[in-house]
Amino acid sequence: MLKLIKEDIEVAIEKDPAARNFWEVVLLYPGVHALIGYRLAHVLWGLKLNFLARFISYFMRWLTGIEIHPAAVIGRRFFIDHGMGVVIGETSEVGDNVFIYHGVTLGGLSTKGGKRHPTIGDNVVIGAGAQVLGPTQVGSYTKIGSGSVVLQHVPEYSTVIGVPGRVVFSGMPPTQDGADGEESFPDPVAKAIECMLERLPKMEKEIRELRKNYEGEKQPKTDSVSVDDSPVSQEP
Repeated sequence: MLKLIKEDIEVAIEKDPAARNFWEVVLLYPGVHALIGYRLAHVLWGLKLNFLARFISYFMRWLTGIEIHPAAVIGRRFFIDHGMGVVIGETSEVGDNVFIYHGVTLGGLSTKGGKRHPTIGDNVVIGAGAQVLGPTQVGSYTKIGSGSVVLQHVPEYSTVIGVPGRVVFSGMPPTQDGADGEESFPDPVAKAIECMLERLPKMEKEIRELRKNYEGEKQPKTDSVSVDDSPVSQEP
């Protein structure tokens, strides 16, 4: 347990550029406090000391605003940035080197027993306010955009955005250096602008052709009329 806590502190220093030193993280980071409480509560839960484990979980929720059920399974080097409003349910399973932001929920969709919470792979980033619900499986090296709602399985090496969440990128990344934040999330607005710029020359060409055809049809047709054939008015 102490080794896991040490790694949780180290990854917070590594992933957060605002972290200045070891003691600042230990004393002032609510995400680290919540994880220390969870690591202890999880051991007690394994020893069947469920009430004591739940009491520690409740106290850490009151202290940090982060609720992690002591029965949840969380791997090594787990980092919660900011942390307020994070909820991790009882049957959640989280892999190694996972990075989540505030407001994230790993929740259930059913009141029945059994597996009802998500399974998160290794090296996953979950953006602020994202909701991963039900017994969903999220593959390793996946990034989930802020505010997304994930209800279905997500393959490895994917990027998910939207409500409901949809995969906008899937494939092997150029590097596999672990979860490193949201820098590589696609920008849907930039993508839409790029598509518009690509279509603009074609649209301009079509407009020129339409204008040319319209002006050609608008010009009056002048027929040559012979002077002899023109009617002559006769005065009475």
